Amino acid sequence: MSLTTGRGPLSASPAGRFNQAVPAGLVYVEPFPRRVRGVIAGTVVLDSEQVLLVHRPAYPPAYAFPSGAATRVSSEAEPEADGYVRVAWDAVDSWYEEEEEVFMHPRNPYHRVDCVPTSRRLRVALGDVVIVDTTETIGVYETCLAPRLYVHREQVLADVLRPSATTTYCPYKGTASYWSASVGEEVLPDVAWSYDTPHSECRAIANHLSFDDTKISVEAALPPWPERSQTGAG
Repeated sequence: MSLTTGRGPLSASPAGRFNQAVPAGLVYVEPFPRRVRGVIAGTVVLDSEQVLLVHRPAYPPAYAFPSGAATRVSSEAEPEADGYVRVAWDAVDSWYEEEEEVFMHPRNPYHRVDCVPTSRRLRVALGDVVIVDTTETIGVYETCLAPRLYVHREQVLADVLRPSATTTYCPYKGTASYWSASVGEEVLPDVAWSYDTPHSECRAIANHLSFDDTKISVEAALPPWPERSQTGAG
């Protein structure tokens, strides 16, 4: 997310605006002052502290390495940086920034998640059955995404939600587990999600749920936001 995806400033559909037109296909390249390693079968095959981060429209950030650092793994020239190459994410078994494993793609340094206690009302209903109606919520304000309200599981009507087998992963919040709603004979799959062990910056939403307003009736007292760019976990 952030600069080039979602509703980011260099995306195809920015939430805000510049005072001048931004050239189509603009790519931003910057130093990435961290040690980055690629590992195959337990062996480090790529190790560099001279990494660039490349931000391309519609894509998450990507690493670029000095060509001399990538002699033990398949690579191709990085057209935006002379003397640098790019390595496909799946060319190695695992990636590390310093001593921490990184999943899916490099995390964007311009991406931020604020989890703020709030009194904004959240009401969720399935037909005539009200599942949630509370002002004890947490607002999750994530860069370039519409804000969302989370509610503690204790605020949810008992015995309505059932764990689903579905999971997704967010590089910034962690692994999301999904929940299906069941009222009488009506069952709606994956209407809510939660982060049981969120990353440290999102600890406030542990044991909290958020609901998908494309699948179930959700009334969230949140500020206006441009047309939402995604559904599902956020």
